[in-house]
Amino acid sequence: MNAGRISSVLLRAEHVGTGPSAEFGRGGAEPYELAIRAGRGLLALVARDGSIEDAVPLDVSAYLAAATDGERDVLGLTVGPVLDIGCGPARLVRAAIESGRIALGIDVSPAAIQHARSAGLPVLHRSVFDPLPAEGTWGAVALFDGNVGIGGDPIALLTRGSELLRPGGRMIVETHTDPERDAVFLAQLVHPAGARSAWFPWAEVGARVASEIAGDLGMEATTVTVAGRTFVLATR
Repeated sequence: MNAGRISSVLLRAEHVGTGPSAEFGRGGAEPYELAIRAGRGLLALVARDGSIEDAVPLDVSAYLAAATDGERDVLGLTVGPVLDIGCGPARLVRAAIESGRIALGIDVSPAAIQHARSAGLPVLHRSVFDPLPAEGTWGAVALFDGNVGIGGDPIALLTRGSELLRPGGRMIVETHTDPERDAVFLAQLVHPAGARSAWFPWAEVGARVASEIAGDLGMEATTVTVAGRTFVLATR
């Protein structure tokens, strides 16, 4: 693996680790949980060193809706059973099942898991770094909606994703619009009503960066753009 990239990530991780952290959107006033339970909410993801004007909008209503045609098309670029990491209310799990595939979602949000289970969808309240069913046999591992940021360590996350795949399996990584984006930082979710989560480690990477990490892992990477969104497809 690229020594310079490892050194850079370690230095950034040390900086991120200097403050309090939690899992994505957890802690504090739990704005993500509130939005999921309410069935709507436009949250903002704010970097500790940034401002609310620079925040990334997160539309929880979209997570609760059905998968888009574009998302179904991207899933269609893979074969076999699907593991959706950070599945939220599990719209992609539903889409995969509706296409005739086996699928499972995992998420750390109790509200998202409860919502998915109430709809009869197979999900687990679990982190990607916990032991998971059928490790090494998944045909597809999905990281949509910026979930490449989980844990604030893209190398560790993509390494874990690769371990979960069977030989020839594909990891779908939705990336930042800037292909050169490569940032690790502390973030916070903010509800329009002012409710804030605890700070949690997060990351944003562009297509070139994600492809480089995948290449360092011995994976073949290609980039596709669907409905204005960019995805890296990394094949084990």
